[in-house]
Amino acid sequence: MDLSPSLSASLFGVLGLLIGSFLNVVIYRLPVMLEAQWKAECADMAGQTLPSTAPFNLVVPRSRCQKCSHQLSWYENIPVLSYLMLRGKCGHCQTPISLRYPLIELATAALLAYCGWRWGASPAALVWSGFAAALLTLGMIDWDTTLLPDDITLPLAWAGLMVATQGWTQVPLTDALWGAVGGYVSLWLVYWGFKLATGKEGMGFGDFKLYAALGAWFGWQALVPIILMASVIGAIIGIAMKFSSGLREGGYIPFGPFLAGAGLTAMVTGPQAILKVAGL
Repeated sequence: MDLSPSLSASLFGVLGLLIGSFLNVVIYRLPVMLEAQWKAECADMAGQTLPSTAPFNLVVPRSRCQKCSHQLSWYENIPVLSYLMLRGKCGHCQTPISLRYPLIELATAALLAYCGWRWGASPAALVWSGFAAALLTLGMIDWDTTLLPDDITLPLAWAGLMVATQGWTQVPLTDALWGAVGGYVSLWLVYWGFKLATGKEGMGFGDFKLYAALGAWFGWQALVPIILMASVIGAIIGIAMKFSSGLREGGYIPFGPFLAGAGLTAMVTGPQAILKVAGL
C-alpha cells in the first residue's frame, strides 16, 4: 500500500495505542497464568488435585480495579484517554491508577509509529512492530517478576528466522541462524563460567533465549553491539539504583530489560551505530 510516511506513522501509532492496552494485560496476567500452570503441574506430579478456580487468562475475566474489583466499562478502557478522563483514579473507589499503564500505551504507539514511518504500510513494518511489542512486553515482565516467558521468547526467535527468509529484516538467513546460535551459546557459556567460579547463578535461561532471538533478527554481526549496549544501560541503572537504595533484596537486577532496550535501540539506529557511539 502506497501511503505517505506521515500517514503510515499515524495509522501505526493508533494501532500501537490499542496494542499497548493489550500489552498491559499480557504483562500483568501472563506471569500469573504461568505460576498457576506450574502449580498445577507440580500437583499433578505429586498425585494431588488442586481446587478448581474461576477461568483466568488473557481474555477473562474482564479488566477490573485491583482494589475494589469494580469491572471496567468500555469507556474506562480507552487507551490513554480513559486515564486522563478518570484523572488517574478508579471511577468507583478513587484508588490511584499506576501511571505505567498509559506510559506503556504511549511507548507502544511511539514504537509502532516509528515502524510505520520507516517501513511504510508494508509487511516489514508489521513484523518490526511485532518485534517491538514483544520486546517491550518481555522487558516489563522481566523487570516485575525476573521471568522471560518461553511463550514470547521462543516465538520471537523463530519469527526472526522466518522473516529472514522473506527478506523483511534484510538479514541473510545464514546470518540470522548463526546469530540465534551465537546469542544462545555465548550467554550460556557466561552463565556456566560465572556459576563455576562463584557457585551462583548470574542470569536466567530466558536471557539466553532472548539474546538468541535478537541474533535471529539482526544477525550474528549485531551480537557484540547489542550486548555492549545492554551492559552499559544495565551498569548505569544499577549504579543509580544502588545510590538511591532502589536495589531489590540481594541486589539482583534482571538483565532482560536491558537486552530488550538494546534490541529496540538497534531497531531504530542500527546495530553498528552502537559501536560508533562507543568509539569502537
